[in-house]
Amino acid sequence: MSQSRSQAKNVLGGPLQPCSFRPLTGFYRNGCCDTGPEDYGLHTVCCQVTAEFLAHQRSIGNDLITPVPFYGFPGLKPGDRWCVCVTRWKQSLEAGVACPVILEATHIHALEYVDLEDLQRHAIPIDSPHNGS
Repeated sequence: MSQSRSQAKNVLGGPLQPCSFRPLTGFYRNGCCDTGPEDYGLHTVCCQVTAEFLAHQRSIGNDLITPVPFYGFPGLKPGDRWCVCVTRWKQSLEAGVACPVILEATHIHALEYVDLEDLQRHAIPIDSPHNGS
């Protein structure tokens, strides 16, 4: 079971903030990038996806564009916020197409795979405009 949002921490050490409710994101589909033992993909990075990021992910076999209703996955479009797998975000970082990150909504466990400095270089404010809320 995941930590409750009140207990989960973000990469800045504060309480984990919601990433998106439209589309409803998170491994547990609770709007947050919570993680737990069942989350093998570590969906811990809150991103505002871009066309370049989505294209890169599709090119490496991670199609985030096509809806998969069985898993409650709506398919993403540029501007959507989504809890992405930290290793997938890192692949895009290394390819030069990392999407913007919302630090307050990115789970502290992401720091086991990526450096805070890399996340900070791609950070946008939590209240920046996007497609959902």
